[in-house]
Amino acid sequence: MEKGVLFIALLISAFYSSSEAADSQTSFEDNFSIMWSEDHFKTSEDGQTWYLSLDKETGCGFQTKQRYRFGWFSMKLKLVGGDSAGVVTAYYMCSENGAGPERDELDFEFLGNRTGQPYLIQTNVYKNGVGGREMRHMLWFDPTEEFHSYSILWNNHQIVFFVDEVPIRVFKNNGDEKNDFFPSEKPMYLFSSIWNADEWATRGGLEKTDWERAPFVSSYKDFSVEGCQWEDPYPACVSSTTKNWWDQYKAWRLSDSQKMDYAWVQRNLVIYDYCKDNERYPKLPGECSLSPWE
Repeated sequence: MEKGVLFIALLISAFYSSSEAADSQTSFEDNFSIMWSEDHFKTSEDGQTWYLSLDKETGCGFQTKQRYRFGWFSMKLKLVGGDSAGVVTAYYMCSENGAGPERDELDFEFLGNRTGQPYLIQTNVYKNGVGGREMRHMLWFDPTEEFHSYSILWNNHQIVFFVDEVPIRVFKNNGDEKNDFFPSEKPMYLFSSIWNADEWATRGGLEKTDWERAPFVSSYKDFSVEGCQWEDPYPACVSSTTKNWWDQYKAWRLSDSQKMDYAWVQRNLVIYDYCKDNERYPKLPGECSLSPWE
């Protein structure tokens, strides 16, 4: 999997153009605003690590001050350790501040579990308020012990979810009118939050949150964005000008080394794929016919 990491690093350094893309800054205040429960948010002494906590009263969340349309979005997270059943840490992009009925959204959701059982990572895609595109994966490491990076590459050709630069999910766009489920028109904020979801998150809601273990704390650092910052009415960088690395030919599909990593993930780590759920979808959604390899 080291080759996939190297590919992303080389792609960024060789092709990233700063003329129309947003600068990456490490200051929380430069990038984010607290959405709710500011008293459940803390930073390290140097301000470079951020902590969101959940107790029986409330959780906490933050969002970027800017909206983006296309780019590379990355954050390092360390998840709640120990017995985290019922706890969800969400890291996602969304076109609206709230869960509006017409929103576009790209989700990472980390589903807590009982002590000793692995975290599951759920991804989902929404367009115009419609979701139902869930996938669930196991991870090949314990996400509570160290920080790991979780990233989204988004252009008009594909959306790729990465864990430590390893592609775990590819969501393609072929431009066909029959495949109209690809969020590409609406700029999105980036959010993260921690909240109680014990009605569904762990074993379908069978495992409830143990509030004796509260507060539950998720940790964040090293936010990086290299994307098209939205400006009304229409920033030039959203067009396929190929001036920015995340919208150049090499970013339109997986590299050979990334395909090897992706194949390994598909063989070993996929728990659920909506495109293989014929009971839920007797007629599979149109995008399920698109190959992630092309």
